[in-house]
Amino acid sequence: MITISNVTKTYDKKVNAVDNASITINSGEIFGFLGPNGAGKTTTIKMLTGILMPDSGEIKINNIDIAKEPLLAKRQFGYVPDDPNVFLRLKGIEYLKFMADIYGVGSKDCLERINYLAKTLEMDTALNDKIQSYSHGMRQKIVIMGALLHNPSIWILDEPMTGLDPKSSFALKEMMREHANKGNTVFFSTHVLEVAEKICDRIAIINKGKILFCGTLEQMRAQMKENSSLEDMFLELVEETK
Repeated sequence: MITISNVTKTYDKKVNAVDNASITINSGEIFGFLGPNGAGKTTTIKMLTGILMPDSGEIKINNIDIAKEPLLAKRQFGYVPDDPNVFLRLKGIEYLKFMADIYGVGSKDCLERINYLAKTLEMDTALNDKIQSYSHGMRQKIVIMGALLHNPSIWILDEPMTGLDPKSSFALKEMMREHANKGNTVFFSTHVLEVAEKICDRIAIINKGKILFCGTLEQMRAQMKENSSLEDMFLELVEETK
């Protein structure tokens, strides 16, 4: 569970990248975070993960305040950033073992998780190659594997399907659904509205730092009094805040 309460982040003392945002992401759901470029999505995610601190407000990860207990809070989640270019000189297997050491994953569990994730994402033949030799999609996969290796209850994924081939994208969506069905939390941002429409239990739309909507698609349609696609409703909401 993630709780964002009245969070504001201002740049240069004048631009509110996130403006008094409040969202609760429940256990057992896939939650989509949508918005145009520059809307505040990545700033929000960086505050969720403790990379940035909010100027005001509170963020709790599984009821742990990330500002007050950052290490304990960070053990609750796996984070996939929007840029997969990390530790390029390491081999894939070296990077995964490094991530396992950080999170204290035992050698037996580590091997089992690596084998499962590598098979699921079709990376088993590439783990002994250096990450710098990987395609963008393969780099995305190895970062996903590293984030999920300690089997966290919360997944925080920033554009996780960018660069993935259709089969791996499908596999990740299946993993997200399975994870949520076990009572866990999946929070992800995406520009692909069709994906959000198909797999999300709830969504939030942010623009210019403000949360324009938070709820189910059915609630959005009821609020807007129309039976439109998510894309149509998204564009209408964003246009209203220009």
